[in-house]
Amino acid sequence: MQPTSLRSLLSRLAALFTEKCVDSPRLSAELLVAEALESERGELLKRLVLAPEAAVPREALLRAEGFAARRAQGEPVAYILGRKEFYGREFLVTPATLIPRPETELLVEAAVFLAKESGMPQRGCFADLGTGSGCIAITLALMLRNWRGVALDKSAAALAVARENARRHKADVRIDFVRTDFTLWYARPASLHLIAANPPYVSEAEYRAISREVRDFEPKTALVPEMAEHLPAGTQGLEEKHAEEADGLEHAAAIIRIAETALCPGGALGMEIGYLQGAALLALLRNGPWRDAELRKDLAGMDRVLTVRRQ
Repeated sequence: MQPTSLRSLLSRLAALFTEKCVDSPRLSAELLVAEALESERGELLKRLVLAPEAAVPREALLRAEGFAARRAQGEPVAYILGRKEFYGREFLVTPATLIPRPETELLVEAAVFLAKESGMPQRGCFADLGTGSGCIAITLALMLRNWRGVALDKSAAALAVARENARRHKADVRIDFVRTDFTLWYARPASLHLIAANPPYVSEAEYRAISREVRDFEPKTALVPEMAEHLPAGTQGLEEKHAEEADGLEHAAAIIRIAETALCPGGALGMEIGYLQGAALLALLRNGPWRDAELRKDLAGMDRVLTVRRQ
């Protein structure tokens, strides 16, 4: 059998992924071949320049073919590799956790900024509601060195991943992981200085139109909120004129209700939101004990993070 060169393997896999309409076909091929070769992508690209016709070892070729078969079915690269970079650190991910996204780094940046503003304590307490892989809570714990946090998720499998990520990053001693439905969580009044959350905010209509790589592989419960009738009383009062934007806001509304009680005066809430949901959320805040509400935009210029302070 004719040996397979590095150049031809990458070209063949990229063509396959293009044919199967997966996202980022060339990048997918490079990441998976690098993993098959037990190498980093940067090293792979160097090899491609210096020795593009070098034969790929048989064992590595078989691993690459196995990865490619999964990717061709739409499985995200992060699940195939079992990891994803977030805020410059590597986090374990499984199908029990949402794959961390660059947009969520904006939430972390906003939360750290709020926590370091004048008037906030040197030793504060934060909560991450719906922690998933733990990437938000762990990053906050590493950036706010004197703070302690609590990370909530109702999925035992997700919490197991989050705990392992915290252990790997040596943040486990300052984060308590709690298995619970955060929409039903009771926090001691005025016990928190910061709440950060990336709650489910995709509407059912949006979910039906979402890419298969998300819909078929990532956990729906991390994307689409439960129906409002299952949430605490008082979270369904969205104004009719905001009905379109409000679709998918059940958990966001619950978080605002929790924050009203749990945050101390001057405490801050940072929350990732859908790009059409800003007006509805600002309406929910209008008559509450809030100040300095702000919608922060992502790199595409879309509303992506809501920040606000408790009066």
